[in-house]
Amino acid sequence: MLTYEKKEMFYFLIWFWLILGVERCSSVSYNRLTVKTGGSVTIPCHYDEKYTQQKKYWYSENNKSSTYTNTTEENLSVIDHPDQSLFTVTIRNLQSTKHDGSYYCALKIEGKLTVIYDIYLDVLSAPDVSVVNSSVCGHEGDDISVQCFYTLGYKNKLKQWCRYKDQSCYTVGRTNTSQNSSVQISDDGRRSFTVLMTGLRLTDSGWYYCSVGEALNPIQLTVSKVLHMERFCLSQN
Repeated sequence: MLTYEKKEMFYFLIWFWLILGVERCSSVSYNRLTVKTGGSVTIPCHYDEKYTQQKKYWYSENNKSSTYTNTTEENLSVIDHPDQSLFTVTIRNLQSTKHDGSYYCALKIEGKLTVIYDIYLDVLSAPDVSVVNSSVCGHEGDDISVQCFYTLGYKNKLKQWCRYKDQSCYTVGRTNTSQNSSVQISDDGRRSFTVLMTGLRLTDSGWYYCSVGEALNPIQLTVSKVLHMERFCLSQN
């Protein structure tokens, strides 16, 4: 016999997939995350700070399953970070046949589901967009450089460096005087573009992504006053 919690989840999942199926028929997601076979990836899911106490979920359309935050399994961790108003999803040992597909970050608010982020995960032997390290760090006042690689087929696509939290972006070949001049990006025209952030501030810490066309790859930036940065700089690759 099903417990109340299991019954609630069962009917909630049915409602979620029926409604979501209708919504996805009328819209297209441009959040396509390309990752390397056998590697790992961490995906940030930002939410408004007023929803710190709400239940948070990670949904897989492949197997119609959901995972609550603060769950750690063999190849999947979903961890809430209320002090940052986000939860992260880490998937390890990525395989195309198992992990390709659509995923959703969601909150349950007053009994109703709110999707806060959706993404299509594409596991490839040679990702369309990639980075050497998925986490970088530096001291306050210093500079950091991030190189974003892309495949030949994406040579002429729009290239950007964006912040997840507010979706603010810097674009190769475009200058916006309202944007921070301490962020500069340049394209080598062959296989990579480079992001240079100068005069780092503590508030620059957070999640960013390189994007080329519709393909993207996330990077976590940590800025600290601490002299010994190694403990903050572990790569997630």
